[in-house]
Amino acid sequence: MAYLLLTLTTLFWAGNFVLGRAMNDVLPPVVMAEMRWGSALLLILPFLLPKLKAHWRVILKHWKLLLPLGILSVGSFNTLIYVGLTMTEATNATLMQSAIPILILLITGLFLKEVVTARQWAGVACSLVGVLTLISLGDLSQLLNLDINKGDLWILAAVLCWSGYSILLRWRPAELDGFTFFGTTVVIGVIALLPFALFELSSVPPFELKPEALGSVLYMAIFPSILAHLFWNRGVAELGAAKAGLFIHLMPLFGMLLSTFFLGEKIHTYHLAGMILIFLGIYLAVVSNVMKRTPKQN
Repeated sequence: MAYLLLTLTTLFWAGNFVLGRAMNDVLPPVVMAEMRWGSALLLILPFLLPKLKAHWRVILKHWKLLLPLGILSVGSFNTLIYVGLTMTEATNATLMQSAIPILILLITGLFLKEVVTARQWAGVACSLVGVLTLISLGDLSQLLNLDINKGDLWILAAVLCWSGYSILLRWRPAELDGFTFFGTTVVIGVIALLPFALFELSSVPPFELKPEALGSVLYMAIFPSILAHLFWNRGVAELGAAKAGLFIHLMPLFGMLLSTFFLGEKIHTYHLAGMILIFLGIYLAVVSNVMKRTPKQN
C-alpha cells in the first residue's frame, strides 16, 4: 500500500504543475496560490481547530521557527512555481524540482558543515549542470550573456525555498503531530500570501472565475495539498524517509507524460540531456548512499 500511496503522491504533485501551467491565462499566479491554500484550509479547518486549541502554547513557543517554515513551504514554494509557469513549460518545472535532494546536500555541506564525500560532490556538480542545461534551453553559452529562461529562474527560486524548508524541518517541534504541524504552516502561508494576492488583484485586469478555474483550484486544494500530505506521511512511516524520498524522482516522468498529453508540450533534446544529468547526479549523491545503508533481507 505504501508504494501505491507514494506513487499517487508524486502523480498529484506533477498534476499540480501541469494545472498551474494550464491556468496561467485564467488565474493570476499569486491569487491561484492563495485560492488553493485558502480552500485547503477551509476543508481541514473543522479537524484543525481542536488541534490548534490543544497545542497553542507549543505553537506560540516555537513561532520563530514555524513562521519561516510556513512562509517557505505554503507561502513561497508553489507561489513561485505558479509565477514561473507563466514563462516556462511544466516539463522544465518538474525536472528542476527533482534536483531538490542535490540542493539540500549542497546547502548542508557548505553552510552546516556536514560531511560530503567526493562522490556526492560529483553528483552535485552533475545535477547542477543538468539544471543549467534546462535554464539555458540546451545552450550553456547563453549563461555568459545572461540570455536565460526567466521562468526557470522563478522555478529555481521555488526549489531553493523548498530546500531551505526541508533543512529547517530537522528542528521541527517534536510536540506537534504531523497534521497539526501541517495545518499550522497552512495558516501561516495563507496569511502571508494574502497581501500579495490582494496587490496582484489590484494590478491585473478583471477576470472571470470560470468553472474550469474553480475545478482546478479544488483539485489543487484536495489532491496535491491535503491527500498528498496524508499519503506521504503514511508512506514515510511504512518505508522510512530515505526510501520514500526516492519516489520524488517519479515526478519528471509523470510531468513529461501529463504535459505532453494535456498541454501538447514537446520533449526536446535538452530536456532529455538535463534529465539524464540530474538523475545521474541524484544516483551518485543520494540513491547509491541509500542503497548502501539499506540492510539486505535474507
